Amino acid sequence: MKHLSTSPADTVEFSQIARKLQFFASMKMGMLEKILAGLQVLEFARGEKVCVQGDAGDFFFVVQKGRLEVSVRKGGLHFAKRVAILEQGDCFGEMALLHQAPRNATVACLAKSRIFALSALHFQAVLAENPDFARNINDLSAVRQLQLDLRFD
Repeated sequence: MKHLSTSPADTVEFSQIARKLQFFASMKMGMLEKILAGLQVLEFARGEKVCVQGDAGDFFFVVQKGRLEVSVRKGGLHFAKRVAILEQGDCFGEMALLHQAPRNATVACLAKSRIFALSALHFQAVLAENPDFARNINDLSAVRQLQLDLRFD
């Protein structure tokens, strides 16, 4: 993983992507500006893992460029099942951030990828100031968890 400088073009691109995401759509511009203050841009090589199932959930991610695989290992199984492919504009990590819980899945890069990252501290600050936004995130979290559970069965 490599930390890249966040350019003005990156912040514009993140804003455009964020507006298309269900839970950012209702966010007021002031809230989005607070998110942008904590925005990081990370670059991962093919094969690198962005996060590992069971690790602490300390970041929320949005794919800027690339292709990533989401896999889940359930119970005592020794193999992981692919449950999703993520591409530009897709996000992950909101469940771990909301519930201070370990990661529910492993996300690995299938190709060189650039990812926007928001730390839990910034994310929690935004949630604390906007109850409607927090409810939207919680609803999305519940739906995402159900989708993961159904894909594995």
